[in-house]
Amino acid sequence: MDQFVCVRLVRANGLDLSLFQFDYDLTFAVFLMNADRTVYGRYGSRSDAAHAERDISIEGFRAALEAALDLHREYPANRGALAGKQGRPTRFRTPDGYPSLRGRYLPDLDYEGKVVQSCLHCHQVGEAERTWWREAKEPMPEPVIYPWPMPQAIGLELDPGGKARVHRVVPGSPAAQAGCQPGDELISLEGQPLLSIADVQWVLHHAPAPATLEARLQRGSRFLEVTLRLPADWRRRSDISWRATTWDLRRMVTGGLRLREATEAVRQRAGLGPEQMGLLVQHAGEYGEHGAAKRAGFRRDDLIVAVAGKTERLTESQLIGWLLQNQSAGASIPATVWREGERLQLALPMQ
Repeated sequence: MDQFVCVRLVRANGLDLSLFQFDYDLTFAVFLMNADRTVYGRYGSRSDAAHAERDISIEGFRAALEAALDLHREYPANRGALAGKQGRPTRFRTPDGYPSLRGRYLPDLDYEGKVVQSCLHCHQVGEAERTWWREAKEPMPEPVIYPWPMPQAIGLELDPGGKARVHRVVPGSPAAQAGCQPGDELISLEGQPLLSIADVQWVLHHAPAPATLEARLQRGSRFLEVTLRLPADWRRRSDISWRATTWDLRRMVTGGLRLREATEAVRQRAGLGPEQMGLLVQHAGEYGEHGAAKRAGFRRDDLIVAVAGKTERLTESQLIGWLLQNQSAGASIPATVWREGERLQLALPMQ
């Protein structure tokens, strides 16, 4: 660490969004960069609400630091390989440019007054971007709904103890079809050198659907070039249920319901087949717009078996994404719930 100049940012107030582009739902994120603002890599990944540390480790962080120093020694000769890692054009220069945040936060914290209330949290940046799309009355793009996909979305589980070392490959997945194997080290993706799982997520975050991604692997002493072919729906395999920003998405399209897939025992009692929808209401909000579904008659432990005529089996993440892209604010969407042995017809409020 003594080879780095360490700077800690503790709030998003005045954050330069053209430079600091990362997964805003994280509780720990690191930028490894040159003093001229060239980003060498990013560190910090998360895929679970209860276990924020699942996808990070001291060993993995050390590996990323060492790899960043290697890139720094080669700089600026390697500038071309780093071009894809740099920030993309942004809608607003700082978070307070978003209409939903404008006037509510200042560039600096109010250390002489209500310092906690004056702090703009990183996750609010993601919420503001989604609110912008919703209020524009346009279908929300999938990269906004499913940001920073974990490698699991393409069938790769990476070892948090390394940089981008393959731990497991899901059979039949794009990664398996490309020939990836456990133990492989991902050296680069789309020509970008990889320092961490977050670097893989950066490439996936900006990948289209469908997509063709070129990867370079090291397998033992051999180096291999493989092609990852991602189908049109690859991003929808992401789980966004853990994200703080998904709470606001639930307000928009489920009226404040938190859903989870029902157990097989519950599905059998409701007479559901293996490909039919079965989303259990785990929580129903009570206040303001988060209580809209409860006021519409939905209850905890209701089993949702159809929404707007859709009956195919979906995760909560997939249902939220479909509603955001296909249903407008202000609409009431027919929904069928199974409750205590009976099927009831209710209306799910879009907001």
